[in-house]
This record gives sequence, C-alpha cells and structure tokens, in this order.
Amino acid sequence: MPFISRFTSRRGAWITLALGLLLSLGVIGGLRGAEAPPRADAAPTTSESARVAELVAGFPDADVQSVLLVATRDDDAALTTSDMAALTSLATSLPATPGHPTSPAMPSKDGRAALVQIPMTASADNGENAETISHLRDLVRERAPDDLSVLVTGGPAFGADIAQAFDGANVTLLLVTIGVVALLLLLTYRSPVLWLVPVLVVGVADQVATVLTTALGSALDFSFDTGIVSVLVFGAGTNYAMLLISRYREELWHKSDHRVALVRAWRATLPAIVASNVTVVLALATLAAAVIPGTRGLGIAAAAGLVVALVAVLALLPAALAVTGRRVFWPYIPRAARKDEPVSSTWGSIATAVMRRPGVVVTLGLLALGLLAGGLLGTKVGLAQTEQFRVPSESATGLEVLSRHFPAGAAQPLMIVARADRVEDVAAAVSSVPGVDHARPLEDAPNTRGSLGRISVVTTADPGTGTARQTVADVRAAAHAVSGAEALVGGQQATDVDAREGNRRDLLLIVPMILLVNALVLMALTRSLVAPAVLLGVNLVSALATIGAGSWIGRHVLDWSALDLQVPLLSFLFLVALGIDYTIFLVHRARSEAAALGTRRGMVRAVHGTGAVITSAGIVLAAVFAALGVLPLVALGQLGLIVGLGVVIDTFLVRTVLVPGIFALLGDRIWWPVRGPDVDMAPTHSEAADFVTVG
Repeated sequence: MPFISRFTSRRGAWITLALGLLLSLGVIGGLRGAEAPPRADAAPTTSESARVAELVAGFPDADVQSVLLVATRDDDAALTTSDMAALTSLATSLPATPGHPTSPAMPSKDGRAALVQIPMTASADNGENAETISHLRDLVRERAPDDLSVLVTGGPAFGADIAQAFDGANVTLLLVTIGVVALLLLLTYRSPVLWLVPVLVVGVADQVATVLTTALGSALDFSFDTGIVSVLVFGAGTNYAMLLISRYREELWHKSDHRVALVRAWRATLPAIVASNVTVVLALATLAAAVIPGTRGLGIAAAAGLVVALVAVLALLPAALAVTGRRVFWPYIPRAARKDEPVSSTWGSIATAVMRRPGVVVTLGLLALGLLAGGLLGTKVGLAQTEQFRVPSESATGLEVLSRHFPAGAAQPLMIVARADRVEDVAAAVSSVPGVDHARPLEDAPNTRGSLGRISVVTTADPGTGTARQTVADVRAAAHAVSGAEALVGGQQATDVDAREGNRRDLLLIVPMILLVNALVLMALTRSLVAPAVLLGVNLVSALATIGAGSWIGRHVLDWSALDLQVPLLSFLFLVALGIDYTIFLVHRARSEAAALGTRRGMVRAVHGTGAVITSAGIVLAAVFAALGVLPLVALGQLGLIVGLGVVIDTFLVRTVLVPGIFALLGDRIWWPVRGPDVDMAPTHSEAADFVTVG
C-alpha cells in the first residue's frame, strides 16, 4: 500500500488525526512554560556599543537608571521660581533607589522647561519596569502643580511603554489573521464547511510552532518577533493547503473514490509544496549568518515554524479531508459523473493573449516594474527612537518636549568607559569635539573587571540624524586617540550607529546567499540553467519595484520618515522567497504540461490551471501580512505593507503576465541545456486536466 494511502484510508485517517492531535497537545503542554529571552539588542554583540554595555553591567549601580521628568507650563510661558521649587518638592516626594537621591529641577536655557532625574532600579524585563513606571506616573499626576504639564520619559519609561504597547497585541494579531484567512477561504470556496478544515489544521500548526520556537529561543538564547513567525506559518501553511485542496477538487471530477482522488492530488502537489517550503526555509536559514541578534533569531525560529506548517499540511490535512470526503465542498460538490469539468477561461485567455504579443507585454511589464522601483529614490533607512511606534506614548512625547528645550542628546547621552586614571583626559578630549554640549565623569565605585571609570556625554544634534551619527564617530575618534585610556564609546546613539552598520553588513552578505539558494532550488526543479537565471532576474526586479513602491507609499501617504533598519533585508528575503513560491507552483505545472504540449502551449495550460489557485493564495498571503499592521511597531507595519504589496504584484503581474511572456519569447531555449522536458514527464489524463477554477 502506498505511504500516503495509509494515512488517508478509512481507519488510517482517524488514527492519523488522533495521533497528530495527541502529539500536538503533548508538545504544546510540555513546552508551554518555556520563555524566550527578552528582545534582542539592536547592535551586533561584538560591536563597541555592546562591549560598553557589558562593561557598564560590571559597575555596582549598573541596574540604576534615570527616569526623567520633563515639565513645562500649560501656557508655554517661562517657569517661575515657585514652579521650580514645586518641581523640586515633587521630585523629593517620589520613590527613588535608596542611596541615589533625585536631582533638583534643572531649567532649560530658554527658561520654559525643567528637567528632573529620578534614579530607578531597572529590571531586564520591561514588563516589570512597566508596573514601576505606571505607579510613578500615577503619583506625578496626583502631585504635580495644576498649571504644569509633567511628562515621565527616559530609557526605563520608553521600555515600559514598549511593553504596554504589546500587551495583548499578539493575541489581536492571531485573531485578525485567523479572521482574514477564514473570510478569504469562505469567499474562495463558497462553502460554509470547507474553510474550517485548513484553518483548524494551520491553527494547530501555529500553536505548536509558537511553543516550539519559544523553547528553541530559550535553549539557544536567541530572541525573535513572534508576530512575524505566526504570520509566516499561517500564510505559507494556508498557501500549501490551497494548492492541495485545489488539486484534490480537480481529481474529484475524475474519480468516484474520494480517497483515490486525494492520494493522486497529494502526489501531484507534493513536489511543488516541498520545493516551495524548502526554498523559504533555506532562505530563512541564511539569516543564521546575520550579526544582528534579532535577525539571526528570526531566521531560526521562522524556519522551524515553516517546517511545522509543512508537516501539518502534508499529514493532518489529507487525513482531515479523507474523513470529511467530497461533501466538505458543499454546496458545490464536485461529482465524477463527467470526464471534464467546466472551467473558467479567464486565465487561459490572458495567457493566450500574452503569447500573441510577448515582446510588447514583457517590455511594458518591465517598464511598470522600473517605474515602481523609482520609489527607491529618496528612501531613507533608520527610524528615530520616537518614530518606532505607531501608538502614541508619554515617553515619546516627553522626548520631543525635552529636545525642544534642552540639548537634543540629553535624553540619550553617550557613555564612555575608560581606565579610571585617564577619565579626566578622555573627558577633556571629548569636550572639544564639535556637537558635544558637555562631558561629565561619573563618580564610580570600582568596576568588577578592573579600575574603570565612566563618562556621560551629552550631544546637541537630534539622535538618529546624520549629524548625530557623525558626532558619535568624532567622539569615538577623540576618545580612542587618548593614549592608554582604552576608551570605548557606547550608549543608545552609539548603539544606533552600530546597528546601522550591522544591518548594512547583513544586507550585503545575505542577499547574495538568498539569491543563490533560490537559484539552486529552481535549477533542481527545472533541470535548466536558463530558466532559473531568467526567473530569478524577474523576481529580483519585482522585489526592488515593490520595496520602492512601498517606500513611496510610506513617505507620501503614511508619513513614514524612513524605513526601519531591518525592513530592507527582511522585505527582500520574503519577497524573493515567497515570490519564488508562486514561480515554483507555475513552472512545475508548465514543465509537466510542456512534455505533451510543447513549451508555449504548456505554459498556457499551466496558467489556465494554476491561475485561480495562485491568485487566491496570493490574496490570502498578502492579507495575512497586512495584518502585521495591528502591531504597535512601525517596522512590522512597513514589512506587512511591502510584502503584502509584493505578493499582489507577483500574483497579478509577474506570474500571470511576465513569466508567460518570457516563456513565449524563449520557447524551448528556456530549458537549456536540455532540449525540453522529458516525454516521461507528460501528465496522465487526470494530471493534464485543467485545475478547477477556485471560486
């Protein structure tokens, strides 16, 4: 008995479902207590800023950080003497870390704002800090003078606002994703029953993937964004399910036994589904070479999640379809009473039209992509700290108020660690650097790693700007030039500089690796050298066009000042890897059809047969990625917009128009160095039949 037949037989299907459910519950229950490490550092672990953070952790008061109170008058007038006294009194009434007194109210140069520093013992867990900050804000609101606006900001407050912004966000994302998938499957199949089957199967896979990747993160000490992993599992898993269900529906028109039809559908779609999954998994695996910790963690976690989705779709989905039978398609149940089912000619008509004027079609298509790619002009990369969240927060508002009245870098001072006996020399050298407001040595107890001292450096440029980055470089040059000081420069602004350089390095290293992985998979699938080069070239142009279009929409419609540092690399990865998915679905069918019909007619038949399922799958995947917009991070909204837009472009332009046009222009040369697909690849009667148009 064939392998898959054992899992779809009358008895085997129930056993498969029972074992799959028990195994899933065992994994979910057994690993439920695992906790992934906190959000990873933005900069490489070997960077100068990361080394400073490690050294600073060795000081006795390393966990004491300053919460900032920024005060202004409601009438925007200058603060009075009584206002300053009231602020100082307010500060002394607030809880602070024992042994670290609060500062008196410090006026700005324009006299219209004041700043108070409150020492706070911060936890590595932003969730714990959120409770402390929330209590502090309650006290400030109760005790602040009526005519003053007092905002709580600074590093600990910003981290607390991040944690609060994500409260319940992943649950919201999951519910929105399930709702989007369910609605689109309901509209696609027009069945009140069928949509439940893939949603339940992929939903179980998502829950297993969530606890499994969390446990992996805990064991291997890497962090990742669970929202992206969940979207990938749901999006890719649903795509695999739609491909299998569409082929199963086709086979039901030719086979009276639904289990036989299911086995044939599973065999016919297995190569494309596995190739698609392997492509994305290997592309994600290239992220293991990244130096940015969050990027590296995401690659490992997402790859593991997609393997779980593949197993669920290839094992549990066929068993579920075997149990439900053809009646799951009610009310539009496919019957085996006729040899050929009625099909829509829309996709075949489009492909036929492309074949008549392929040169014109390809030229216009490439011009359209080139026009969209023009959106890359003017694109900036790197969001300021206050721009990273789409939800308003008191800490971000406080930072904006602070930057208007105090030196812009006051909320994010640079931190220099140097030998204790050279601290004064380093401070003097750094003070003369253009863009430095002042450099102040801190009174430190001995560091656990030796006699080290710290210097706090306040800069004048707005953090995140090119001027601020140049100031960091100049400060580093001046500090490094002090002989024998062994000075290192860190702090949030330095971390941003190191993160930018790390992301640039990852982009230049990993993009060629992604292209190589996709090329190798396409070569194995097509047994050709020309087809992979051409298809990958089109996919590359499509990815650049999509990032350009997404960036233009972000700047001119959504008011994004720049793309997040990680968005270009992750967008490129998902656009190329997921775009190749649809190329695989189409080319695998085209190669099979070409063995009997020739390359041009085979491509027409392939577009006719796969057009509906690729379109439906593309819409589902685009909508699922768009759901990332419910999360508070601007970076995730950018990623969702760009990838969702790219999937739509791939679905309607690249796969439907450009690829068929290129096949028409090249003909059998597309399969070089072989003359064409082998005759033994020719499909059987059932395999050569057109796919039933989904919906």
